Amino acid sequence: MSAYPEAAAERDAWILARRPRRNALDPLRPSAFFVEEERSAAGEIVPVATVFLTNRECPWRCLMCDLWKNTLQEETQVGAIPAQIDYALDRLPAARQIKLYNSGSFFDPKAIPTQDYAAIAALVAAFERVIVECHPSLVGNECFRFRDQVRGRLEVAMGLETAHPKILEQLNKRMTLDQFRAAAARLRENDTDLRVFILIKPPFMKEEETVEWTARALDFAFDCGATAVTLIRTRAGNGAMEELAASGDYSPPTLAAVEAAAAYGVALNRGRVFVDLWDVRHNPRCEACHEQRVARLHTMNLRQSVLPPVICGHCGGYS
Repeated sequence: MSAYPEAAAERDAWILARRPRRNALDPLRPSAFFVEEERSAAGEIVPVATVFLTNRECPWRCLMCDLWKNTLQEETQVGAIPAQIDYALDRLPAARQIKLYNSGSFFDPKAIPTQDYAAIAALVAAFERVIVECHPSLVGNECFRFRDQVRGRLEVAMGLETAHPKILEQLNKRMTLDQFRAAAARLRENDTDLRVFILIKPPFMKEEETVEWTARALDFAFDCGATAVTLIRTRAGNGAMEELAASGDYSPPTLAAVEAAAAYGVALNRGRVFVDLWDVRHNPRCEACHEQRVARLHTMNLRQSVLPPVICGHCGGYS
């Protein structure tokens, strides 16, 4: 077992060498799509269509990422992305907002061809808000050119991941806090909303530091002008994370840490704070209370208020 490289130049190869196989995908079909409810900035519960687009893999090799499993190795062909969106919308119920997530950066032209912007904008014209994701370094002219073509409000989601400078560098995201802040400022100056992704307990973080550093990341995100923050439980599944787990450099956060981080963020009342419940739902530590605690987090997502904790006679609520 080789240790995670200290030198940034060696990290891509280390991460790539530990990858399992990617999934076989149809380049003309989205990898997934569904409608979910989310609380809007206006305080309404609105249906949101989420479409996971199939496109070329992100050029960055982030240590914790497993999203590459549902990407292509070749450049996305012109016309493929509109075809995918059209396919999903034909099969989804009505929604007011849409998330076009592409396991990378929407404004990477090798992932989303710029020639398709007009067709994409036409397909999502009925939605009041269009949410895409992007690496901070690609927030520039193409982002605002697309914004000008979209009828609804554009929101760009960026992965901050953590406010811990050393751990952020180790994640191989090739981004600093100052660079994130500058990208957020560009969005603000160009009247584009910001959503932020934050990891709860990324690799190399100690359990006892988790809530404090998640809170710092939440503060940083809102200082940058975020209108919404999504907290994501750091998970394994990409090969590299399993090796870090074996060496003691990674373990998943407890549900108690997720709950504490969510409570801190919601109580700030500076913007909406959501917990991504996908991984939380599927990884119970205490069967006696897990379902109730996930339901509590779901309700907090919708209400944006801190609810009384679930009291568990088996684990004490600390699992």
